[in-house]
Amino acid sequence: MRARKKQRTRDALLREALERFTAQGYEQTTIDEITDAVEVSQRTFFRYYASKEEVAFAVVEMVESKFVEALRVRPASEGPMEAMRNAVTSAWTSVGETIQSVIPVELYMRTYRMIESTPALLAIHLRRSAGLEEGLSQLLADREGLDVDTDPRPRVAVAAFTGVMRVTGQLWGKGQDSSLETLRELSERYLDHLGPALAEDWRTAGPCAGPASCPVRRTRG
Repeated sequence: MRARKKQRTRDALLREALERFTAQGYEQTTIDEITDAVEVSQRTFFRYYASKEEVAFAVVEMVESKFVEALRVRPASEGPMEAMRNAVTSAWTSVGETIQSVIPVELYMRTYRMIESTPALLAIHLRRSAGLEEGLSQLLADREGLDVDTDPRPRVAVAAFTGVMRVTGQLWGKGQDSSLETLRELSERYLDHLGPALAEDWRTAGPCAGPASCPVRRTRG
């Protein structure tokens, strides 16, 4: 019961903080406002979160962790790009459950918009993304038995993949449909174009119509 009470307090602080950040602005919201609304002390807030920044990125970090774990357990028979794509696809169910266990998906969408439109948070987001990419590059290098510092392929593959995911996240954040299914479909459609987009001749190939005409997947023999 004590553990459940702590989790309820943590979730209440998170939801209240994100509601206020997205409604009145991150920098305009004080910790006192958050704690007063939840009826706890500042000391209690800092027991769960080190700062407003940590609260702002709490759910984003949960989502990223799900993807990293999904990639870590992909079969060794899958190539790097295939493994990353399948990790994203397989993680969707748990990602949705993770988000909805603490906040509504619609609030997560508003939080994403808020991060992208707040200069201080966007700078932190880009720094965090760089750290995530470095970790993913090392993970891919370990899977392939490579030295990430001498072989550029893991970093190049991760940069291309996460670039697509960032673009689709931005498009989703600007849209009207806040469902995770929309984000999933958008991500998969753009990932289908990753291979053709890296081809040298766009004029003769034309845009691919779907997965069957977009050769981005490969399976090792």
